[in-house]
Amino acid sequence: MIPTEDKTRPEIRGLDEASRLGRQRARPPVDQWNPAFSGNLDIRVAADGTWSYLGSPIRRQRLVGLFASILRHDDDGRYYLVTPVEKVGITVEDAPFLAVSMVVEGRGRGQQVTFSTNVGDEVTAGPDHKLRFETADAGGLKPYLRVRGRLEALVTRALVYDLVELADERDLAGERVFGIWSGGAFFAIAPADQIERQ
Repeated sequence: MIPTEDKTRPEIRGLDEASRLGRQRARPPVDQWNPAFSGNLDIRVAADGTWSYLGSPIRRQRLVGLFASILRHDDDGRYYLVTPVEKVGITVEDAPFLAVSMVVEGRGRGQQVTFSTNVGDEVTAGPDHKLRFETADAGGLKPYLRVRGRLEALVTRALVYDLVELADERDLAGERVFGIWSGGAFFAIAPADQIERQ
């Protein structure tokens, strides 16, 4: 890693090459790159989706988009920015991305729910892009969408209510469950009796 005086642009070796490859195809092939670990970099992705470097928000959205394109979540549970020649660890407080808008087409089993993220991804929930639902500390739902690899987007609170409005009831292994259809897959939210008690 090469130090830099510019606090808004941490210097990561191979970043220009990753950027060039990203312009040639949809995403740089970070899952195919296996450079040596080069240490940690003080980049943090806050729970609200803000990327910061040395405690200061990164205001250049193109730079955030570039970093997001080379982000990888590895088997060890850590997040890394990966280029052909370098792998640096960063901190992610919750999910690295936010799902900030949603378009619904069709109904029932034929329904398609497509999300846009704060870093420019468009993803339709389905077998390869699963939705999962957790319970927030203060109650309520925290839905997550698999974007690519092991990277997820937290569905923003503003969309949670719209998402729940799409819920259907279905029998799974003898249990009534509320969930969402998208891309031919059913994503369980919670048992129906749990929803009815609330």
